[in-house]
Amino acid sequence: MNKYLVINGVNKIFISLFFLVLVSACDNQQEAAKKDNALDKQVKVESQAENKTEENKTLDAQDIAQKYLLVDTHIDLPHRLEKKYEDVSVKTEYGDFDYSRAKQGGLNAAFMSIYIPSSLQEEGGSYEMANKLIDSVEAMVKQSPNKFALASSTKKIEDNFKKGLISLPLGMENGSAIEGDLKKLRHFYNRGIRYITLTHAKANHISDSSYDTERPAKGLTDFGKKLVVEMNRLGIMIDVSHISDEAFYQVMKISQVPVIASHSSARHFTPDFERNMSDRMIKLLAKKGGVIQINFGSTFISQKSIENSDAFKEALEQFIKENNYDEYGEEARQFKIDYRKKIPFEFASLNNVLDHFDHVIKLVGIDYVGIGSDYDGVGDSLPNGLKDVSAYPALIQGFIERGYSEQDIEKIMSGNLMRVWKKVEAYAN
Repeated sequence: MNKYLVINGVNKIFISLFFLVLVSACDNQQEAAKKDNALDKQVKVESQAENKTEENKTLDAQDIAQKYLLVDTHIDLPHRLEKKYEDVSVKTEYGDFDYSRAKQGGLNAAFMSIYIPSSLQEEGGSYEMANKLIDSVEAMVKQSPNKFALASSTKKIEDNFKKGLISLPLGMENGSAIEGDLKKLRHFYNRGIRYITLTHAKANHISDSSYDTERPAKGLTDFGKKLVVEMNRLGIMIDVSHISDEAFYQVMKISQVPVIASHSSARHFTPDFERNMSDRMIKLLAKKGGVIQINFGSTFISQKSIENSDAFKEALEQFIKENNYDEYGEEARQFKIDYRKKIPFEFASLNNVLDHFDHVIKLVGIDYVGIGSDYDGVGDSLPNGLKDVSAYPALIQGFIERGYSEQDIEKIMSGNLMRVWKKVEAYAN
């Protein structure tokens, strides 16, 4: 064999090995650099987390509650007072809301729910009931002008906050009071209604309901579709709480402005409860700039509470049916007392409520969630730790302990809702 060829072949092998070693060394250097960068990032993140934790240690829940505007988009006070009147300008014996407890909790703007029972859709009187309840809110303000104030705009909310007054903006729960007449929509706008929950427990002339097995419209009615457009034009927020899933998706296609869910929670924790919002719905709501206001009711928050409540209802119905008793009679009343002595109601906890906020925030971000407690609307089912309007600082403390910044908490308290409302106002103008 030619010696030159052998030497040349050896040289080629040597050169190849040299380049392999060189490439391997470079790769090792790059890998080491990546590890160093990753370590630096990890240290930076841990450092930021430690700093955030240290910052949070200095936050005071009561101070934050009093410092920032706090808006709750759903309080059923007017309906409560319609059933049993109390002077809420002073501390009351019953219910979840009064001036004293609201000030203690830092509540500055409480949307008064102008609730229209679904029964009136058949009996008649929805329009009259809505006006009567609005009258009652106006009377509260007239009686205590140094404590309460009406508020039909974001500017008025902000002005009242500066003056130390509690704003009582109006939201209509169940659009049945419109009675198929857009002139009545204008009437309610002029009376201060700034959001409308399109339906309630039953399908109406606007929309199917999440609670109703009957879905005659397959979502929105033709009138309901026109109503969404007109609400956009006037500057009334559309509330998708209570409506069916089909109706929700139709609203999202039609509305030219962000919408709200004034008192709903995350279906992630209550899979078969359509009244809450699915992850897909929350994502679309956020994509369109809207906000979900978390409901505090135990049966909105906890699957265990739902199962406990369902078992109670089933036992009560069976007892009444087997004995042919009146559901409102003494026997039924005593059965409820005896049953609950044996099997107490399963209350949700403050942490359960915080889990719903966390879930939404992890899903879509901090800008699309707020507070819609449903105080005075969910009876005795409120979670432990959130029993009335004095308890907002406990909620805020929970946010602090879970690492939320002061700016994050302000967005949840009111910033997100006010952003949506201002966009609705701007579109109408």
